[in-house]
Amino acid sequence: MSAVLSLIFSAVNGSSEQLSNTVLSACEDAVQLTFTLLGTMAFWGGIMRVAEKSGLVRKISVLFRPFLKVLFKGINESGEAFSAIVMNITANLMGLGNAATPLGIKAMKALAEEEHSNGKATGNMIMLVVINTASLQLLPTTVATLRLSHGSSAPLDVLPAILFSAACALTVGVTLTLLINGISKRKGRG
Repeated sequence: MSAVLSLIFSAVNGSSEQLSNTVLSACEDAVQLTFTLLGTMAFWGGIMRVAEKSGLVRKISVLFRPFLKVLFKGINESGEAFSAIVMNITANLMGLGNAATPLGIKAMKALAEEEHSNGKATGNMIMLVVINTASLQLLPTTVATLRLSHGSSAPLDVLPAILFSAACALTVGVTLTLLINGISKRKGRG
């Protein structure tokens, strides 16, 4: 609808040439941005794959294990779901939301299989969605890449604001999910 209004407005004002130039330059900018982000994602996706193959993910999972045992009740710590959750959280911590998405999907499928969910979201699946959505990013690489590509001299100067807002969102999301999962379990028992 906005494209139609833009065309009508440019025809009425006699600025259709400007509109055409803007559309073409925006397309060029979109392609350049895509290649910039693609390079960043390919690099960090490769790093994540090396981390997985080298066993680094298993070592990282040892750090996350106490925390994840509290959040993800009843899952096998040596299973595929736990490993995929660790990879997803690691990708999110590195600010790789796009690389974290396939890992989150893999974790969700593994959770569905391990918990025999029968097409229904389990408490652990809901927790994974909350953690993935409100992820804490220690190094927001996508934001930094975008800011750098648009001329920022200090692309990470927004890091304190990103860390604070993500920590708040994650704390509220996890707390509410734990409360709601606890209430649901009590109602199911009674």
